[in-house]
Amino acid sequence: MGADQGVWHDRIGQWIDARVGRGPEAIARRLRTALDEGRLSIVEFDERLRRAYASTTFGELQSLVADLPEPVPAMPSPEVVKQERHKKKMVKEWRDWASVTFILVAIWAVTSVASDGPHFFWPMIPMDIWAAVNVASMISGGGDKDGGDKKDKKSHFGH
Repeated sequence: MGADQGVWHDRIGQWIDARVGRGPEAIARRLRTALDEGRLSIVEFDERLRRAYASTTFGELQSLVADLPEPVPAMPSPEVVKQERHKKKMVKEWRDWASVTFILVAIWAVTSVASDGPHFFWPMIPMDIWAAVNVASMISGGGDKDGGDKKDKKSHFGH
């Protein structure tokens, strides 16, 4: 890209076209948010929006929003947070189950080889019980009724 088609961007050290990507669209969204929040009048919004789409450099785009606060990322809803927490908990539970299963099967295999014959496959008892608990927890949603993190709750003794 030549100098007549773009702008030299010092941060990334290459020629880029200010209109490539979502530069003006991102600025337009920030301006719309500022209008919705009452930070800009409709006249000022319209003027800045026209200048955003007419701009040719990132500097021109940034000057249009320099006096506006940075956008705050939206917080996920409590339901989404609860679902993500449950998902992470279940992944950890199944990972722990797989690790312990591996250890139990290894112990069974070593003792079977050492005694010159296979023993009763006793690891299936704790494996099956733990797997059933994990499946029940997945189906029921984990039993965390209030959505709070149990680590944050104080015990009955005030500790």
